Amino acid sequence: MSIIVSIIVPCFNQAEYLGEALQSVMEQTYTHWECIIVNDGSTDKTESIAKKWLENDARLKYVYQENKGLSSARNFGIAKSQGKFILPLDADDKIASNYITMALEAFQEDANLKVVYCKAEKFGEEQGLWELPPFSLLDLARFNMIFCSGMFRKLDWKMIGGYDVNMKFGWEDWEFWISLLKNGGKVKCLEYTGFYYRVRKNSMVRHINLEEKKNSETYVTKKHIDFFISNYDILNKNRKQIELSFESKKFAFNLFTKTFFKFKLF
Repeated sequence: MSIIVSIIVPCFNQAEYLGEALQSVMEQTYTHWECIIVNDGSTDKTESIAKKWLENDARLKYVYQENKGLSSARNFGIAKSQGKFILPLDADDKIASNYITMALEAFQEDANLKVVYCKAEKFGEEQGLWELPPFSLLDLARFNMIFCSGMFRKLDWKMIGGYDVNMKFGWEDWEFWISLLKNGGKVKCLEYTGFYYRVRKNSMVRHINLEEKKNSETYVTKKHIDFFISNYDILNKNRKQIELSFESKKFAFNLFTKTFFKFKLF
């Protein structure tokens, strides 16, 4: 396969971890990739470390912008990319060597796929498998089950306007997947542990307060109100069907027991 995959690595004051992320990119069995390191206004050694890595491989590229947040940094990198497919990778995480190969094979097998991701594992402050629920559009209306490093087409990113730069306090991945998938498209989770999520004490998610979380959730709900309403209706319909089914079974059982055993259990 000669398809170019663009790996986008935003970095804000994560220089100490950047090398591990880039090393996992260098170890990919699929070789037709480019990796764009986006320095989002870091004040640490991100620039010097990134430029040192650039000496090792021409497929590595470096760009800089004033600090504008994770969504903006990803958009900036993707806009500079040449690939047909995009794989975001945070600067403190890692990917397994066969991840790109297996994701591309999945896209080739099913043209209706919009997102391909995989099983995940935690490392750092916590270790072990990251138990994520299986994907469903209905559950996506309630919570996010796809981590940031899912692969998608650059064309689809462009069609939805990219990552929402208003999402500055987390949940930008959740909003992006809703935008990408709410109007159709299939999702596949590979039966392969290809993503490694670093758990840190000082991660952004751990420092988000309840007010910021509430504001983010409110913003996403308002932006995608059509999506949430449609899934709320589906959820209510399913609930009513379950209740009706339960009531009919209860009635039938009561009738049976009343007729033959002269007592009721419900």
